[in-house]
Amino acid sequence: MKKQLFLGLVVLAALIALGLYGQHKHPFDFPAFAQYFRRADWTRIAIGAACIYLGFVLRAARWALLIRPSKKVPLFSLLGAQVIGFTGVALIGRVADLTRPYLAARKTGLTVSSQLAVYIVERLFDLGSMALIFSSVILFSGAALPHPEIFRKVGYWGLAATLAGAIFLALIRLAGGMVATFFEKSISILSEALAAAVGDKIRSFRSGLNTLRSPVDLFLTLALSLAMWALITTAYILTARAFNDPQLHAMTLAQGMVLMASSGVASVIQLPVVGWFTQIGIVAGVLIKLFAVDPEAATACAATLLAVTFLSILPVGLVWAQIEHVSLRRIAVESEHAGEEILDAMTEHSPTQAPAPATHE
Repeated sequence: MKKQLFLGLVVLAALIALGLYGQHKHPFDFPAFAQYFRRADWTRIAIGAACIYLGFVLRAARWALLIRPSKKVPLFSLLGAQVIGFTGVALIGRVADLTRPYLAARKTGLTVSSQLAVYIVERLFDLGSMALIFSSVILFSGAALPHPEIFRKVGYWGLAATLAGAIFLALIRLAGGMVATFFEKSISILSEALAAAVGDKIRSFRSGLNTLRSPVDLFLTLALSLAMWALITTAYILTARAFNDPQLHAMTLAQGMVLMASSGVASVIQLPVVGWFTQIGIVAGVLIKLFAVDPEAATACAATLLAVTFLSILPVGLVWAQIEHVSLRRIAVESEHAGEEILDAMTEHSPTQAPAPATHE
């Protein structure tokens, strides 16, 4: 936490210095910036926020589906864990990313380690679904993008990486022990300790994939993931088209995918509050450089995208945390410690031993 706070202050100071320099070189028109907000189509923005909220419902249903082999729970019973978890990430940063599996474990009575495995599988489906949608859109409708040949290559590589990842996951799921043994023998030439560690990680990862017991489970999880990311894509495009700027108002699906990808990259390192401004700056920079949007319109759009896709959950999440008597900061620290304990147990135990379950309230 202290390291993250220090890093946040450093980044904030750099942003302030950069902003002052930019204002000196190219003065920012604040009245025009405010005008873009006043003239925005707030109905479209509200529909975009509704898409994000519906995405949380699908995310909760997907989590309930993934834990069904261990315990059957009502389809939307874990919605609170999702909402509170993402509220913690928005306010505290990525250090709170393990809050969702920790809260899910408390809600269901399952171990934190089992919910951490679900979290990993969930993230893999998120990555694969977004890559599949992004690559397909870029390949079939990306001709109007600037430097289309570059984006076309990105699309091909994205599809190839998605296919390779799917094949690798299938191998791990069907023959995880054999894959682990293969890597152990291959890497042991360089380092036996590293080979043993890699083998342990593959076997642990394979146990996480046991959440997908049948082709039907796989299909339903993929369908929920694709539907959720389709809603997120819709939210991005509707929000961008809400602004009275020629380029934004006519944003295409391919442009929306590029915008969403840039926002995703910017959110990887999410610092408390400060990360909001870095994300706004990166997304606005993409709009200015790639799509020739005016700086004031680009900044207004980027700020609204952040509010709709990332911060809109805060009011509901804070109220829900109060109802559930959850302290976001305390739960973030506890979930981080639980994750560290699980990782330590994985490295200390042999592949045939199960790691000791983490304790939780």
